Amino acid sequence: MFCFWLGCLQKDLTMSGNLFAGVGTLVFGMEFDVPTWSQIYDMLMDEAREIGAENFHPDVVVGIVRGGLIPARILVDLLEAPQFVTLQIEHYTGIGAASDMPTLKQPISAPVTGRKVLVVDDIADTGKSLRLAIAHLKQQGVKQTKTATLYCKPCSVLVPDFYERQTRNWVVFPWETKETLRKLQQEDCGKRALGQEIAKLVKAGFPKQLAEILLADLEKEPKNAVSP
Repeated sequence: MFCFWLGCLQKDLTMSGNLFAGVGTLVFGMEFDVPTWSQIYDMLMDEAREIGAENFHPDVVVGIVRGGLIPARILVDLLEAPQFVTLQIEHYTGIGAASDMPTLKQPISAPVTGRKVLVVDDIADTGKSLRLAIAHLKQQGVKQTKTATLYCKPCSVLVPDFYERQTRNWVVFPWETKETLRKLQQEDCGKRALGQEIAKLVKAGFPKQLAEILLADLEKEPKNAVSP
């Protein structure tokens, strides 16, 4: 989610007349949203009620791997959907190189022709992953498609049919804690600046003890290690 947060913020700064100061400046100055497992479950409970109120009863729930996997599985349970399948979308052009355009790495894992489908991701950041997923599902002959996320960014090119919160902040989900700390660490802006950002992250709700454990693990890794 990191590179898309930057793109979103760059767009916001440009529109407001401010100058885009560069990646390092933007990273070390951002705000964080750190939802807990309990808060996420409550959001999904609300979302399931909203989906039911719309009288939409999906035959299939599709989780976009990786971020949408856990929210999708919970919605399968809450909606009592008959089937749960996945597809995988990535934003990489090479090792550690992010691309603005997503690519379909793994197509839908089961037939969905003539079925009502709910596509789930954790956040609509640029919205391009959801847009690609919908296009792929239409090619597979789905009857109806709706989308659901936990969060939506204001600059997303696609607004989900269902979402619970809108934010401009960098959202740190419980299933990407180590990934988040790795990306902060890789900015290499010095220990003092990193410490300040970690403190801000903890203040936003990131468990302090967990941060200490994961940072210690990262320090033991080879310096040329690349995040997945």
